[in-house]
Amino acid sequence: MIRPEPLEGEIPLDLVDKTIDPGDIAKALIDGKYFLVSDYFSTGLAILAALRRTLDKGRPGDSHSDERAFRSAFKTASARLLVPIRDNRIDLKKAPAIGWLKELYPDISRFVLSFPQVQGLNSSWQWYEKGAQMPVLHRRLHPFYGTYLPTRFEHLELFAGWLKKYRGNQTLAIDVGTGCGVMAFQLSQAHWPRILATDINPNALESVRRELKRKPARAEIKTEEADLLGKGEEPADLIVFNPPWLPGKTHNTLDLAIYYPEDLFERFFAAAAKRLAPKGRVIVIFSNLAQTEDSGSGHPVRKELEEGGRFELVQRLEGKVGASSNKTKRRKRVPSKEIVELWELQRKSA
Repeated sequence: MIRPEPLEGEIPLDLVDKTIDPGDIAKALIDGKYFLVSDYFSTGLAILAALRRTLDKGRPGDSHSDERAFRSAFKTASARLLVPIRDNRIDLKKAPAIGWLKELYPDISRFVLSFPQVQGLNSSWQWYEKGAQMPVLHRRLHPFYGTYLPTRFEHLELFAGWLKKYRGNQTLAIDVGTGCGVMAFQLSQAHWPRILATDINPNALESVRRELKRKPARAEIKTEEADLLGKGEEPADLIVFNPPWLPGKTHNTLDLAIYYPEDLFERFFAAAAKRLAPKGRVIVIFSNLAQTEDSGSGHPVRKELEEGGRFELVQRLEGKVGASSNKTKRRKRVPSKEIVELWELQRKSA
């Protein structure tokens, strides 16, 4: 299971409490110093707010690259602000209770984590406890820690519309990179009898398994920890892939759902060509987000159709994208420029 790993080794650090100016601590964090919060949980929150303000003053612009640079700098500096954990609880006054500490760290009684790691655990625990409503499923999902949860649904609605019109064979479907299992459950509701949900992230598969225990699906849904299509050889009538939409490097498990490495699509299409049944379909859910950010960015599905020699286009569907949530702290998208895409592919005719 993937979890935030405790800090190891002897690191020189100072204790910090609410009597010290958060702005001074923020500057010291940027300079490379480590601090351990020693009194209230709110002390750490105040320091991170000051750190964000300090870094934001030096932000050169508002482009995607500027945003990533800001996030990288914030991640590096904030990781030096540490939180004490003792007996599966945050050892600070007025700290939230986080169930993940007991689930993920049964083997350690005392350790430290960075403040952002603790915030991530807390936020994830809230989502897990309360669940998130998935309109396309008419049910709530309770994502396990470290599992990507969609907060926009246009691409899922596009897939739901396609499923309603599908009239091909329905023996086995493979949901590649299942995440919290939304599309696997969509396939189940569309009466696919057998579904293989794969993911390279073991936490995602744990999330799907817990959902199946919470509310069994109509279909037989099997999970497999695997890169792309897994180790099986049984032909699939449908291979569904909702890949990351932006090229780039990844730094944690959630980044795997957002940024894709250079060779991802070549490996996927090669594997899909071997696994697809003769009359089967490949569905790739994508977006032109990368092109709206960078006019020179290529489109991996178009590249496959033009150069791959393995598949041909059956149809391409697209949907409009709504505005970003007002609650998000990330740079807002420009919905008039972005569209979500559904690419339906079949084997190329001889």
